Amino acid sequence: MEGTKGMITVFYDVKNREKINIEECDIKKTKYKRKLKDGRFQIRYAFRAKTKDGRQLTKFCSKVDWDTLKVPVE
Repeated sequence: MEGTKGMITVFYDVKNREKINIEECDIKKTKYKRKLKDGRFQIRYAFRAKTKDGRQLTKFCSKVDWDTLKVPVE
């Protein structure tokens, strides 16, 4: 199934201190929203994936990149 593979995204594994290539089909996107001291809200955009042993990986990105990648929202 070489033709069905999508784009590769690089995540950093903090525990193993190495970069890991994750295929687009294994990525989900999410938003983190928090309230600031002055009452405004900050929204951070991120991609999420799992390692082979089940640990979560997170890669923060821009809103443009988040909107461009067509993967399910977590």
